[in-house]
Amino acid sequence: MDCKAKIKELRERTGMNRKEFCDYIQIPYRTVTDWERDNRHAPEYVLRLLEYYIRMEELGKKREDT
Repeated sequence: MDCKAKIKELRERTGMNRKEFCDYIQIPYRTVTDWERDNRHAPEYVLRLLEYYIRMEELGKKREDT
């Protein structure tokens, strides 16, 4: 999966719009916009870290609910 598609997929998985997502993960709005528009590419390790972080946050929420 390319950077553009991966970033968008991760953001959509959270249910957040781009602004909320940027605020939440503390990455500048313009950076994420450039990644999603395929103007720039995020390093592979950033994609992996974002995916891991989102997954762990989702697991944390599930544990609190039970």
